[in-house]
Amino acid sequence: MASNAPRMTQAERTDLSDRLMLDAAVKLIVERGVERTTLREVGENAGYSRGLAGHRFGNKAGLLEFIVQTVGEGWLKQLTRATGGANGYQAVAAAIDEHLKFCMEAPDHVRAFYIVWFESVAPDSPLKKVMSGIHDRRRRDVARWIREGVKRGGPQPALPVDAIAGQFNTAIVGIVYHWLQHPDDTEGVAALHRDLRKTMKLLIEN
Repeated sequence: MASNAPRMTQAERTDLSDRLMLDAAVKLIVERGVERTTLREVGENAGYSRGLAGHRFGNKAGLLEFIVQTVGEGWLKQLTRATGGANGYQAVAAAIDEHLKFCMEAPDHVRAFYIVWFESVAPDSPLKKVMSGIHDRRRRDVARWIREGVKRGGPQPALPVDAIAGQFNTAIVGIVYHWLQHPDDTEGVAALHRDLRKTMKLLIEN
């Protein structure tokens, strides 16, 4: 008996395969790490032929860049919604709260993102420039929020704005490292986010 379900367009099929391969790649990276994740297994675990992932991404570097870009875009959308219209400490606090929420709501995707991030520090990593760009953008966003707060009449921060933004980045990376080492310590991770909130309030609102 013929199905009455409408046929998917090529764009819809591509979007579906991308989502399935993203989920498969994330699962493999979280369970095995980057080195032991293969394109063949990504394609097979997503329910496709063993060669589809290779055809879609070219090589493992292409797969990793796809993961970083896809998860990063999802985070950026959440961050934009959470901080829209805010500035100064309020924007920074909203970003911290949203980061915790993102980690708790999509833990495997965020873990895979940060596992790739830490792998990218290797001298020969093809993703080094990509991850450095994401890190720099995060720092610029924090600095922009603080400067906008001062411009709108907020208090002068206790430290130079760029120094505070650097401390923010360093703290977030440290929190994530703890989380990767202790994935079940959700309360500890939440407490670290709360502590970062307090630290930022002291530095920004003096």
